[in-house]
Amino acid sequence: MSKLFSPFTINDVTFSNRIVVSPMGQYSGDGNGNATDWHMMHLGNFAVSGAGLVILEASAVERRGCVSPFDLGIWRDENAVAIDRVLSFCRKQGESKWGIQLAHAGRKGAVTPAWLGQIPLTEEQGQWVMRSASAIPYPGRETPEAMTRSDMDDVTAAFRQAAVRARDIGIDVAEVHNAHGYLLHSFLTPFANQRDDAYGGTLENRMRFPLEVFAAVRDVWPADRVLGVRLSVTDWADGGWSVDDSIVFAGRLKELGCDYITASSGGSTPDQQIPIGPGYQIPLAEAIRQAVDIPTMGVGLITEPLQAEELIANDRVDLVALGRGFLFNPRWPWHAAFALGGQIAIAHPYERSHPAMRSGDFLKPRQS
Repeated sequence: MSKLFSPFTINDVTFSNRIVVSPMGQYSGDGNGNATDWHMMHLGNFAVSGAGLVILEASAVERRGCVSPFDLGIWRDENAVAIDRVLSFCRKQGESKWGIQLAHAGRKGAVTPAWLGQIPLTEEQGQWVMRSASAIPYPGRETPEAMTRSDMDDVTAAFRQAAVRARDIGIDVAEVHNAHGYLLHSFLTPFANQRDDAYGGTLENRMRFPLEVFAAVRDVWPADRVLGVRLSVTDWADGGWSVDDSIVFAGRLKELGCDYITASSGGSTPDQQIPIGPGYQIPLAEAIRQAVDIPTMGVGLITEPLQAEELIANDRVDLVALGRGFLFNPRWPWHAAFALGGQIAIAHPYERSHPAMRSGDFLKPRQS
């Protein structure tokens, strides 16, 4: 029996298999943080994919936490209503659980969408003042303001309220975005944090604000659902955030009630030296999993069914997440199930489309 297609349970949430759709920024909101018909199509594809978990793209917890003006947001009730409209449709199409990534861009915000080069916005385009751990710009972008204690309180409250909105529309999984050089990661990495107060300098100080934010989200997130953190486990650059630092940080997160870690990496400096290759971040997930004894999600060039199967079967990670691979092939779990002999639920209107229907043993009954 395929391990990739075995169920996995955290708290009261059971994923029908170990396949996860990673959050992928679409920069296709309406300009006010609201999901649009693009999201209905985009997420609808994944609703019929058979993935055990689909995580919505990074959703800004406040307006100035956006990467671009067209980011998805959850900083106001209207944003939650727009997301709920999409998920109300998607939940009817399959058995996937649904997650959201709570995010703040920090010093990497106020730029054009990716396909326009992520160039700093002009005043006419709605530029806003970014805030970060220190007034250190990400190369090629505008200089942020160093956050005051009042700013930090505002952001903490924004994360907390965003979690309440996600909770109230029935999201199964919340993931706090603590990676890729965005706001929370900028407090952790020495490349962005040169504060001389209680939030800079030592490892303990640099962890303080991200831990405060996580605790605020944990306080309002239901214990029977799932709360995780996406972490850049290393900056891939000398003098930056390291695997050893991440092990300490993940241990503290677990003490606060973190249910899993998504082990990503990089994003804080263009000088990073990343050894790109199939599954290149899996050793990072293994290091966290072994040292902290916490479930981990493996990400990064996981593209082949047998590759994913090996990761789960050999207890290297607990879940595998694909991003670009799902954009290229939204039916990836179908093909994986066919290759590995796994069973998967398929939306009724699509049941006759797969070659395995010729034998009938590929499908499992839908619950509704």
